[in-house]
Amino acid sequence: MRRAAFLLRFIGGKFPFAGSLPFFAGRKWLHALCLAVMAALLSACSAKTHLTERDYHALARAGITLGVDIDYADNHKLFVEASEWVGAPYRYGGNSKRGVDCSGLTRQIYKKVYRKRLSRSSREQYENDCRRIRRKSQLQQGDLVFFRTPGSGRKCGHVGIFLKDGKFIHASSSRGVVVDELDSSYWRKYWLAGGRAF
Repeated sequence: MRRAAFLLRFIGGKFPFAGSLPFFAGRKWLHALCLAVMAALLSACSAKTHLTERDYHALARAGITLGVDIDYADNHKLFVEASEWVGAPYRYGGNSKRGVDCSGLTRQIYKKVYRKRLSRSSREQYENDCRRIRRKSQLQQGDLVFFRTPGSGRKCGHVGIFLKDGKFIHASSSRGVVVDELDSSYWRKYWLAGGRAF
Protein backbone atom coordinates (compact mmCIF):
# COMPACT_ATOMS: atom_id res chain seq x y z
CA MET A 1 0.00 0.00 0.00
CA ARG A 2 2.81 2.40 0.88
CA ARG A 3 4.57 1.65 -2.41
CA ALA A 4 1.36 2.24 -4.38
CA ALA A 5 0.81 5.58 -2.65
CA PHE A 6 4.39 6.59 -3.39
CA LEU A 7 3.88 5.72 -7.08
CA LEU A 8 0.68 7.75 -7.25
CA ARG A 9 2.36 10.79 -5.67
CA PHE A 10 5.25 10.42 -8.13
CA ILE A 11 3.02 10.22 -11.22
CA GLY A 12 0.86 13.06 -9.95
CA GLY A 13 3.85 15.39 -9.87
CA LYS A 14 4.14 15.52 -6.07
CA PHE A 15 7.56 13.95 -5.82
CA PRO A 16 8.20 13.11 -2.16
CA PHE A 17 11.84 14.22 -2.27
CA ALA A 18 11.11 17.69 -3.62
CA GLY A 19 11.82 19.34 -0.29
CA SER A 20 15.23 17.72 0.02
CA LEU A 21 16.32 18.10 -3.60
CA PRO A 22 16.15 21.80 -4.46
CA PHE A 23 17.99 21.33 -7.75
CA PHE A 24 15.28 18.88 -8.90
CA ALA A 25 12.49 21.33 -8.15
CA GLY A 26 11.67 22.30 -11.76
CA ARG A 27 9.19 20.33 -13.86
CA LYS A 28 11.98 19.51 -16.33
CA TRP A 29 13.92 17.65 -13.64
CA LEU A 30 10.75 15.95 -12.42
CA HIS A 31 10.11 14.48 -15.86
CA ALA A 32 13.74 13.39 -16.14
CA LEU A 33 13.42 11.65 -12.78
CA CYS A 34 10.24 9.95 -13.91
CA LEU A 35 12.03 8.50 -16.91
CA ALA A 36 15.00 7.40 -14.80
CA VAL A 37 13.07 5.43 -12.17
CA MET A 38 9.57 4.71 -13.52
CA ALA A 39 10.49 1.18 -14.58
CA ALA A 40 11.98 0.52 -11.15
CA LEU A 41 8.89 1.81 -9.40
CA LEU A 42 6.50 -0.25 -11.51
CA SER A 43 8.52 -3.41 -11.10
CA ALA A 44 8.98 -2.86 -7.38
CA CYS A 45 5.23 -2.94 -6.80
CA SER A 46 5.18 -6.67 -7.46
CA ALA A 47 8.74 -7.66 -6.57
CA LYS A 48 9.77 -9.40 -3.40
CA THR A 49 12.93 -7.33 -3.01
CA HIS A 50 12.15 -4.18 -1.06
CA LEU A 51 13.46 -0.88 -2.37
CA THR A 52 13.07 2.08 -0.05
CA GLU A 53 12.29 5.63 -1.09
CA ARG A 54 15.91 6.40 -0.26
CA ASP A 55 16.94 3.79 -2.87
CA TYR A 56 14.71 5.48 -5.46
CA HIS A 57 16.32 8.81 -4.61
CA ALA A 58 19.87 7.43 -5.13
CA LEU A 59 18.93 5.69 -8.38
CA ALA A 60 17.19 8.78 -9.75
CA ARG A 61 20.25 10.92 -9.08
CA ALA A 62 22.54 8.27 -10.58
CA GLY A 63 20.42 8.02 -13.72
CA ILE A 64 20.52 11.76 -14.30
CA THR A 65 24.26 12.02 -13.56
CA LEU A 66 25.11 9.14 -15.92
CA GLY A 67 22.52 10.01 -18.56
CA VAL A 68 20.85 6.58 -18.53
CA ASP A 69 17.46 5.14 -17.58
CA ILE A 70 18.02 2.69 -14.72
CA ASP A 71 15.65 -0.26 -14.74
CA TYR A 72 14.73 -2.56 -11.85
CA ALA A 73 16.82 -5.44 -13.25
CA ASP A 74 19.96 -3.30 -13.71
CA ASN A 75 22.98 -3.47 -11.42
CA HIS A 76 21.98 -0.66 -9.06
CA LYS A 77 25.19 -0.80 -7.05
CA LEU A 78 27.26 -0.29 -10.22
CA PHE A 79 25.26 2.74 -11.35
CA VAL A 80 25.19 4.44 -7.96
CA GLU A 81 28.92 3.88 -7.41
CA ALA A 82 29.83 5.01 -10.95
CA SER A 83 27.75 8.18 -10.60
CA GLU A 84 29.69 9.17 -7.50
CA TRP A 85 32.91 9.33 -9.54
CA VAL A 86 31.61 11.58 -12.32
CA GLY A 87 33.43 14.91 -12.24
CA ALA A 88 36.49 13.63 -10.37
CA PRO A 89 39.65 15.22 -11.83
CA TYR A 90 42.22 13.23 -13.77
CA ARG A 91 45.53 12.49 -12.09
CA TYR A 92 48.05 10.03 -13.47
CA GLY A 93 48.54 7.23 -10.94
CA GLY A 94 45.59 8.48 -8.85
CA ASN A 95 43.17 6.20 -7.01
CA SER A 96 40.73 8.56 -5.31
CA LYS A 97 38.01 11.09 -6.11
CA ARG A 98 40.63 13.80 -5.57
CA GLY A 99 42.35 12.53 -8.72
CA VAL A 100 42.22 9.28 -10.66
CA ASP A 101 43.44 7.81 -13.94
CA CYS A 102 41.60 5.32 -16.15
CA SER A 103 42.85 2.08 -14.58
CA GLY A 104 42.62 3.56 -11.10
CA LEU A 105 38.92 4.26 -11.73
CA THR A 106 38.18 0.74 -12.95
CA ARG A 107 40.11 -0.73 -10.00
CA GLN A 108 38.19 1.31 -7.44
CA ILE A 109 34.75 0.64 -8.92
CA TYR A 110 35.45 -3.08 -9.28
CA LYS A 111 36.73 -3.27 -5.72
CA LYS A 112 33.58 -1.60 -4.35
CA VAL A 113 30.93 -3.19 -6.59
CA TYR A 114 32.32 -6.66 -7.35
CA ARG A 115 34.95 -7.13 -4.60
CA LYS A 116 37.48 -7.93 -7.32
CA ARG A 117 41.04 -6.64 -7.45
CA LEU A 118 42.14 -5.62 -10.93
CA SER A 119 45.72 -5.02 -12.07
CA ARG A 120 46.99 -1.44 -11.87
CA SER A 121 47.48 -0.57 -15.57
CA SER A 122 45.01 -0.71 -18.44
CA ARG A 123 47.37 -2.96 -20.40
CA GLU A 124 47.65 -5.43 -17.51
CA GLN A 125 43.88 -5.44 -17.08
CA TYR A 126 43.52 -6.18 -20.79
CA GLU A 127 46.14 -8.95 -20.81
CA ASN A 128 45.57 -10.57 -17.40
CA ASP A 129 42.22 -9.82 -15.83
CA CYS A 130 39.48 -10.68 -18.30
CA ARG A 131 38.06 -12.75 -21.11
CA ARG A 132 38.00 -10.77 -24.36
CA ILE A 133 34.77 -9.62 -25.97
CA ARG A 134 35.20 -8.48 -29.56
CA ARG A 135 31.65 -7.41 -30.40
CA LYS A 136 30.16 -4.39 -28.71
CA SER A 137 26.73 -5.99 -29.02
CA GLN A 138 27.85 -8.67 -26.52
CA LEU A 139 28.82 -6.21 -23.79
CA GLN A 140 27.05 -6.45 -20.45
CA GLN A 141 26.80 -3.94 -17.62
CA GLY A 142 30.11 -3.73 -15.80
CA ASP A 143 32.25 -5.17 -18.59
CA LEU A 144 35.59 -3.46 -19.13
CA VAL A 145 36.07 -1.62 -22.42
CA PHE A 146 39.56 -1.21 -23.85
CA PHE A 147 40.96 1.23 -26.39
CA ARG A 148 44.13 2.02 -28.19
CA THR A 149 45.35 5.60 -27.86
CA PRO A 150 47.30 7.78 -30.31
CA GLY A 151 50.50 6.92 -28.45
CA SER A 152 49.91 3.22 -27.72
CA GLY A 153 50.14 1.84 -31.25
CA ARG A 154 48.15 -1.39 -31.47
CA LYS A 155 48.37 -2.05 -27.75
CA CYS A 156 45.88 -1.15 -25.04
CA GLY A 157 46.27 2.37 -23.74
CA HIS A 158 42.92 3.17 -22.09
CA VAL A 159 40.13 1.42 -20.15
CA GLY A 160 36.63 2.21 -18.97
CA ILE A 161 33.52 0.40 -17.72
CA PHE A 162 30.46 -0.29 -19.86
CA LEU A 163 27.18 0.94 -18.37
CA LYS A 164 24.30 0.41 -20.80
CA ASP A 165 22.77 1.80 -23.99
CA GLY A 166 26.20 2.20 -25.60
CA LYS A 167 27.60 4.35 -22.78
CA PHE A 168 30.70 3.85 -20.68
CA ILE A 169 32.38 5.66 -17.81
CA HIS A 170 36.11 6.43 -17.86
CA ALA A 171 38.74 8.86 -16.64
CA SER A 172 39.68 11.18 -19.49
CA SER A 173 43.09 12.84 -19.25
CA SER A 174 41.56 16.14 -20.42
CA ARG A 175 38.09 16.06 -18.81
CA GLY A 176 38.33 13.88 -15.72
CA VAL A 177 35.73 11.18 -15.06
CA VAL A 178 32.99 11.37 -17.67
CA VAL A 179 30.42 9.23 -19.47
CA ASP A 180 30.86 8.87 -23.24
CA GLU A 181 29.28 7.01 -26.14
CA LEU A 182 31.14 3.96 -27.43
CA ASP A 183 30.02 4.75 -30.96
CA SER A 184 31.21 8.34 -31.01
CA SER A 185 33.62 8.93 -33.88
CA TYR A 186 36.64 9.18 -31.57
CA TRP A 187 36.06 6.04 -29.49
CA ARG A 188 34.91 4.01 -32.48
CA LYS A 189 38.24 4.78 -34.12
CA TYR A 190 40.29 3.53 -31.14
CA TRP A 191 38.09 0.61 -30.01
CA LEU A 192 40.13 -2.48 -29.09
CA ALA A 193 37.87 -4.94 -27.25
CA GLY A 194 35.63 -5.51 -24.29
CA GLY A 195 36.57 -7.67 -21.35
CA ARG A 196 34.62 -9.70 -18.80
CA ALA A 197 36.62 -9.90 -15.59
CA PHE A 198 37.48 -13.34 -14.22
